[in-house]
Amino acid sequence: MNNENKIKHLEMVQDVIKRMASNSFILKGWAVTLVAGIMALAEKDADKMYFLVAYIPIIVFWLLDSYYLLQERLYRELYNKVRSTKENDIDFSLSATKKEFGGGRNTFWACFISPTESFFYLPLALVCAGVIYLTIK
Repeated sequence: MNNENKIKHLEMVQDVIKRMASNSFILKGWAVTLVAGIMALAEKDADKMYFLVAYIPIIVFWLLDSYYLLQERLYRELYNKVRSTKENDIDFSLSATKKEFGGGRNTFWACFISPTESFFYLPLALVCAGVIYLTIK
């Protein structure tokens, strides 16, 4: 049996999954870079409260990263659906909606508190808190 359509559709979905994972990696790099830059600039200023500005990129990038993780999970569900679809029923759809695949792990909140997100952004926030505490004394 010829599975060319199924293979092509799976490749398309896999490419989207790779882009979502790449976006997540880039966001984490930008978060660290911006937080470090803000801390370096705040160190030179007399007002140590500038350190609090470092929480803005942490929160924004955590939310954005959680969104990309949610999209990645939805596309993984689509991948599993396409994998189990018969060759004749392949429609090359890239629609991976929360309506169809949502629930359980595939919610924004589940992605926000997932280990891949919280084990990165929480320590970053704690380091900021530690630096603020040590410098404002």
